[in-house]
Amino acid sequence: MARFGGLLATDLRDVTSDPAALDSTGFWAVAAGFEGRLVCARFGDVRPDPVPAPVPGAWRGPDADQWTSSLDRTAYVDGVRRIREHIAAGEVYQANLCRVMSAPLPHPDRADVDALTALLARGNPAPFAGTIRLAAHGVEIATASPELFLRRTGRRIESGPIKGTGRTAADLLPKDHAENVMIVDLVRNDLGRVCATGSVTVPELCAVEEHPGLVHLVSTVSGELADGAGWPELLAATFPPGSVTGAPKSSALRIIEALETAPRGPYCGGIGWVDADRGTAELAVGIRTFWIDRETPGGPSLLFGTGAGITWGSDPDREWAETELKAARLLRVAAGHETTGTQGANGTIGRTAP
Repeated sequence: MARFGGLLATDLRDVTSDPAALDSTGFWAVAAGFEGRLVCARFGDVRPDPVPAPVPGAWRGPDADQWTSSLDRTAYVDGVRRIREHIAAGEVYQANLCRVMSAPLPHPDRADVDALTALLARGNPAPFAGTIRLAAHGVEIATASPELFLRRTGRRIESGPIKGTGRTAADLLPKDHAENVMIVDLVRNDLGRVCATGSVTVPELCAVEEHPGLVHLVSTVSGELADGAGWPELLAATFPPGSVTGAPKSSALRIIEALETAPRGPYCGGIGWVDADRGTAELAVGIRTFWIDRETPGGPSLLFGTGAGITWGSDPDREWAETELKAARLLRVAAGHETTGTQGANGTIGRTAP
């Protein structure tokens, strides 16, 4: 099943990794992992069905002290410094540094990501929230993403990159605005590779959006898809999303691979739906996203990613704090609590992976 935008999709018909299928017929749920794994699932029954209210006891998630992080505070802060060295050397302007958090599922046989989605909808509502549950294909995702990766209406394409995060608008720094503008330029370039010449515009730049527990700077980039271009060309031109890689994208990806110690998986990928019959689609950037890995050596685990965009103006400790801010509320909701998140000793959530 899949759940997006007040629609529930059931009656699974096809599953493929071929993006060309998205230009065929039917309603598709799409999960594109950061490292390139693509799962497209076509459903035969799609009907209005709002996210139900949470059912007490339907979801049991890890407690806050059960989470481990692929990068601890020392490693993360050191990574920020390393990225600043790359910037000083002229190799990159910005790079996203992320860490993946994981915790054992208390009751894996009863773990249902749609029940987690119900908790997220109440405790951390988000404009691009959703569920994809294809356990037989290794996809169990619950997202509370606030960020638009790609929206398609006919030939019109729109992206809404987020860069710049604070507890309040007063926390946003000139560095946050510079970061956003750099990524807008990258997204303009990505869309320019597959959109008609002269059609790419920026209708909105650095708007402040409020979300539960924090604010973001959000811009809008749009364009008209060129003749002959479809989903394979669009994804090839824009993936992975620029807001979670860096600029230039190729250099940022090399740095990410060297510094990060765990694959991102669905985190920072693309998650959403495509209605091939109507020529519409909405894919979110896979942030604020949980997924289940049932192949973990220690047993089935729940995973979650958090990160920050690093520029020359970045303060390493502040960037670590940003990753904590992004994670705290979501991890608390996933444990079954709906108030703001809590932190462990010294401002650290969970423990460090051995």
